[in-house]
Amino acid sequence: MKRLKCTITYDGSDFAGFQVQPDHRTVQGVLEKALLQMHKGQSIRIQASGRTDTGVHAVGQVIHFDSPLEIPDRNWKQALNTLLPDDVRIQKVEKQTEEFHARYSVKEKEYHYFVYNEEDPDVFRRGYVYHEPRKLDFERMQEACQYLEGTHDFTSFSSAKSSVKGTKIRTLYHVSCHQTGSNIEFVFRGSGFLYNMVRIMMSVLLDVGKGKRNPEDIIDLLASKNRQQIGKTIAPQGLYLWRVSYEENGNEN
Repeated sequence: MKRLKCTITYDGSDFAGFQVQPDHRTVQGVLEKALLQMHKGQSIRIQASGRTDTGVHAVGQVIHFDSPLEIPDRNWKQALNTLLPDDVRIQKVEKQTEEFHARYSVKEKEYHYFVYNEEDPDVFRRGYVYHEPRKLDFERMQEACQYLEGTHDFTSFSSAKSSVKGTKIRTLYHVSCHQTGSNIEFVFRGSGFLYNMVRIMMSVLLDVGKGKRNPEDIIDLLASKNRQQIGKTIAPQGLYLWRVSYEENGNEN
């Protein structure tokens, strides 16, 4: 059996999230269907770096699976892309040792969230950016980003539906926002993320931008460890799993 690591990209608009669900179209479902065809009816289960929710996109999601087939890496990519729908693409395939695991070997993850800050929405990008019609104070949001960096208990920024057992302490190495005209891009890079964590952080950052909160309020929100202190979880369409990084070992090539 060969262990294969695949870097994939997908448009989450028409998926009910990543994880397989009965009677719903999911990213895992279409990937495993393609693998089933390649393996002549033999079921192949994939493992992902993490799940994405309905409407969330990925630029650099990573999966792995084990296969008995002897196929060159380049041919794997071509064969799978031939069988996959247009909203999922395999970018890269690499052979790995059995020690590699798409989820448990993760060193760092990076998410980006895109906001379109204009009075009227852009109808052509409505599935790919979050529309905020009220004027945002960019400098205040930049300041607020700094309070999220570091090692904290992110209980306040985790969904009440989270199934995570144990600690909710995570380390964010980098949080920032960048503005180009009406477009604002937020970047979150860390050791790991809780369920809905980025979307809840975005809700707070936009409240800061709208003047509803002060940047330093984040200190108290983290200390409270209370999800009820924060408003709704922001919409998914502006969120992208951008990159997943691993230690440079386990690659057979």
